Amino acid sequence: MSLLQAATEVRLRAYAPYSRFKVGAAIRSVEGRVHVGCNVENVAYPEGTCAEAGAIAAMIAAGDSRIAEIAVIADSPEPVPCCGGCRQKIAEFADQGVLVTLHTTDGKAHSLTVAQLLPGVFSAAHMDRV
Repeated sequence: MSLLQAATEVRLRAYAPYSRFKVGAAIRSVEGRVHVGCNVENVAYPEGTCAEAGAIAAMIAAGDSRIAEIAVIADSPEPVPCCGGCRQKIAEFADQGVLVTLHTTDGKAHSLTVAQLLPGVFSAAHMDRV
């Protein structure tokens, strides 16, 4: 199954009763497995979970630890960028050259690397106290 197909299918299961804005994400781990996530809203609005964060959690729960590629899809006129929090989460588990492709439900797509998604990323190296 392609990442786009997996993200498209999981997007339909998103829980978005407040915004009605459903998002799906699919990650291929370096082990070759596909992990999916969808946005899950909550009436206490900032307490929801983004699709990308859900897919990362599914990847970790399955025993994989590194991202090889990501696809995200939303019903929007233009590809929807990942929020700042998800950009940082993606950077935690992906090398700077990993491809992130943002899709719309009507076929538009925009691809960029993790380095382009989050330039100047904060990382564990910043906390190294040698």
